[in-house]
Amino acid sequence: GMVMGKVTGHVVSTRKNEAIVGSKILEIQLIENGCQTDKYLVAIDTVGAGIGEYVLVTQGSSARLALVNPNTPVDAVVVGIIDEAPARA
Repeated sequence: GMVMGKVTGHVVSTRKNEAIVGSKILEIQLIENGCQTDKYLVAIDTVGAGIGEYVLVTQGSSARLALVNPNTPVDAVVVGIIDEAPARA
């Protein structure tokens, strides 16, 4: 599925699977019903998102399809930057 979140940090990993070498890894705080939650996930960035930006994240096996190599072992990928912060419900 697809979720919304806010980029809160970068994950630095010097040792990783060769398929994700060169990928930027982001920490994402999830947003539900227009409100930030206490849930976080880690996702590969494909759009150049920065800290503080709101993003769309696709999850599950379909996340790999957003990458150049669809056999990359990931299940969360940032696929879009949201232009306007989501309104609170």
